[in-house]
Order: sequence, then C-alpha cells, then structure tokens
Amino acid sequence: MAPWRRSRAGDEGVALTPDALAREGYARHGAELYRYALGRLSDDAAAQDVVQETIVRAWRAGERFDPAKASLRTWLYAICRNVIADQITARHRAAQLAGVVAEHREDHMSDQTMAVADVDLISRALGLISHDHRTAIVETYLRDRPYDEVAAELGVSVSTLRSRVFHGLRQLRQAMATKVIDS
Repeated sequence: MAPWRRSRAGDEGVALTPDALAREGYARHGAELYRYALGRLSDDAAAQDVVQETIVRAWRAGERFDPAKASLRTWLYAICRNVIADQITARHRAAQLAGVVAEHREDHMSDQTMAVADVDLISRALGLISHDHRTAIVETYLRDRPYDEVAAELGVSVSTLRSRVFHGLRQLRQAMATKVIDS
C-alpha cells in the first residue's frame, strides 16, 4: 500500500495525494492545531502562522506519511510541535542578537548611523513576520502602492490585504518594540 493511502476501514485502497492529505488535515485538525499553538505561543498571529506552516510542511512531506505508523492527527501534531519549536528558537536567537545590537549602539552615533541602524532593524524585523504580511507592508507602505492595485496583483480582496497590513504592522511594531531581530 502506498504510504499516503488511507488505512481506515471502508477507505482501503483510496489514494490520498499530498494535496488531499493537506486539505483533509486542515479540515479535520486545523482548529485544534491552532488552539494548541496558541496555548504554547500566546500569540494569535503566530498561532495562525504555525498552523499554516504545519499544513505546508505536511503537503511537502505528504508522500512520506504512513498511516500504519501514526494517524493523520498524530503526524500533524508532530509537525506542529516542530514548527513551534522552530519559532521559539528563532525568538530566542533574535532576542540574543537584539541584546548584542543594543550593547553596540552608543549615544554618540551620528544621525546617519542611527538611520542605517534603524533600517537594519526594520529589515530584520520584517524577516520575522509571515511572507503574506511582509509582502503587504512592503508593497503598500514602503513602495506606496494603492491597495486595490496590490490586492489585484496578489489575487486577494482589498479587505484581505488591509487585514494583512493591519496584522503585519502589529507584528512589526511588537518586534521593533522588543528589538527582536533575526540573525
């Protein structure tokens, strides 16, 4: 039996492609994965990102899923735990680096040097937020493009783009306020 075939009674022999596996995993377990991630990270946006990354990783590794070894739920939770661990590790590394940057920032820096340091901080903070949020902020704020034009280019509604900008700016502010920057 191919590893992505369902093993439950009545479903024997029905091939479950990586696409179908990801869809089924999200439909059946997305909400509980979100609650699990939210409980570990205490951050709504980060928990949403964890679920999204979990499903993407499941989709990429779909051909390696073996229902004889573990249920879909168990497999997804294992992936989810790894994603959460990756996020926590990135936060710790970023916090350590922020401390190093703060130590090297001296009061006698010129305005130009401070501006370069601020641009570097913003660039690093942008690297910590999700791709969708980062794209929305870069296109609308930094490139000063109209929302309707960017939304059409990304294939989303204007309200979805506005939501991405709102949540992305919140994450960016949080990263900047704590001087969380990635190495």
